[in-house]
Amino acid sequence: MPSIIRSKLILTLALGASLANAQDANLPEADTGLVPKPGWSYKREAVAAANPLAAEAGARILREGGNALDAVVAVQMVLNLVEPQSSGIGGGAFLMLSDGSKVQAWDGRETAPAAATPEMLLRPDGRPMGVAEGEGRVVATPGVLAMLQAAHASNGRLPWAKLMQPAIELAEQGFAVSPRLNKLLAQDRLLVRDEQARRYFFDTEGRPWPVGHKLKNPAFAAVLRRVAEQGAVVLQEGSAAQDIVKRVQARQGVLSEADLKAYKPLQREPICAVWRQQYKVCGFPPPSSGHLTLVQVLKLLDYGGAPTDPMQANGLPNAEWLHRYAEASKLAFADRALYIADPAFTPAPAGDWQSLLDEDYLKRRAALIGSKSMGQAVAGQPRAAVTALAPQRDQPEYGTSHISVIDAEGRGVAMTTTIEAAFGARIMSDGGTGLTGGFLLNNQMTDFSLRSREADGRLVANRIEPLKRPRSSMSPTLVFDAKTGRLLLSLGAPGGPAIISFTAKTLLATLAWGLTPQQAIDLPNALSMNTGPFYMERDRWPAELQEQMRERGHQIQQSELTSGLQAIQRTADGRLLGGADPRREGIVSGR
Repeated sequence: MPSIIRSKLILTLALGASLANAQDANLPEADTGLVPKPGWSYKREAVAAANPLAAEAGARILREGGNALDAVVAVQMVLNLVEPQSSGIGGGAFLMLSDGSKVQAWDGRETAPAAATPEMLLRPDGRPMGVAEGEGRVVATPGVLAMLQAAHASNGRLPWAKLMQPAIELAEQGFAVSPRLNKLLAQDRLLVRDEQARRYFFDTEGRPWPVGHKLKNPAFAAVLRRVAEQGAVVLQEGSAAQDIVKRVQARQGVLSEADLKAYKPLQREPICAVWRQQYKVCGFPPPSSGHLTLVQVLKLLDYGGAPTDPMQANGLPNAEWLHRYAEASKLAFADRALYIADPAFTPAPAGDWQSLLDEDYLKRRAALIGSKSMGQAVAGQPRAAVTALAPQRDQPEYGTSHISVIDAEGRGVAMTTTIEAAFGARIMSDGGTGLTGGFLLNNQMTDFSLRSREADGRLVANRIEPLKRPRSSMSPTLVFDAKTGRLLLSLGAPGGPAIISFTAKTLLATLAWGLTPQQAIDLPNALSMNTGPFYMERDRWPAELQEQMRERGHQIQQSELTSGLQAIQRTADGRLLGGADPRREGIVSGR
């Protein structure tokens, strides 16, 4: 690792950075410090996850004979316990799987309730509601558990029940409250309003349990024991479903038992694109906007004159590369805002999502990149597509955790999983058990455009409609050798729309600049989302470089940019190099 990067990592950012600063960049969770990670190397198999207990649960399943898909199921169940602010069975996920012969895309995204209406999250004056005002109305039908069961039925090796065991043991025996969970609980002002959550996360004085406190979750253990025997149907009908609906409807929500029972996970066709003639980059199709936007950024950089080797002696990319990265991002995010939504409700431009990746189209778009900032970009017209839609306005998007696994047989999984905002809707269900604890419900309805149309009457593609899946930025990514088909990289990140930039940075730094996954993840974050300033990670970029960006016309804003990247790279000699984000608690476990 370059010495300048390691020296920067020794710097620990101040704990307690305000949530408002993180939300300036549409980020899910506040900053809780920067803790250096060593990077990992394994010979056989590896699991990267956002908490050590979760990563070890996945590694345990691999040691017991499970495959990559088995491991990711176990990891998700443990994350529900140890990282409840980010994901869990009350939310959704996108999963990319390589089984050695084909690539699969499994959609466990939440859906809008059947009774949802386009304006349901607007105040009387037409302004969007926040999570606190929206209360139960922000809860969408969860899908991650049903999706994992469907993917396991096709691709798993160990019995489904065995995959629940690590989380059941932790829930019953207890686990130590981590520094990050303690800090986020202390900063949150909404969760304590929910009686079930208050009894679980806080002491009798309303203070979050201290770091190291052994937290037991008997309700979640009881729910998982039923899930082990009966499967995902436990959350779709019966006492658990009734408890979810009761709690949501008591807070003005419209989710029904019929919504839960009717939920179906989907298997979609992944979108793969060849990049630099060497790499086949595969990711999730709409309703995710992540992969299309990420690949646009990669190709716009190549076509738009970005330096191919931008790394300076100080271990950071130079201002010219950052400028062109910002401009490429603006162009890609402009297309994202206009075109991408649930394909069951919104057709692709020119009838084909690949139109957004056409070489001629992207070369025309890249020609708009000059020596100075273009300001706010507008969407293009791939294949002369004509649309009557309006672009979605900027609004906060949150959520997520990421899991990457590569097993001993070369199977790979990248799964990004979410309950949307930190602690979701701040509504906790005990699954109908009557016990302490349980699981948090998502606030995924706020991932829709809360305004359904503009003043001129044009509709927004990602507006709320019954049974629709909200647009996502989740970008679980698998990269292959374009000639041999060999899996090279599994990666992804949390972070709302910033997911796209976090993932692009890591992919570029590993495959184009020759850094290890840990070195790539350690690099400071910077991004543009085409609305507002160019965000640069606070206290991580030299003042001189920031000034060079201002000279190119960019408005600079420093922000925490708390990513949670996880990546595993397969080297030519078969080693697995793993990286976990120093901004969160994750590790890479394996052998």
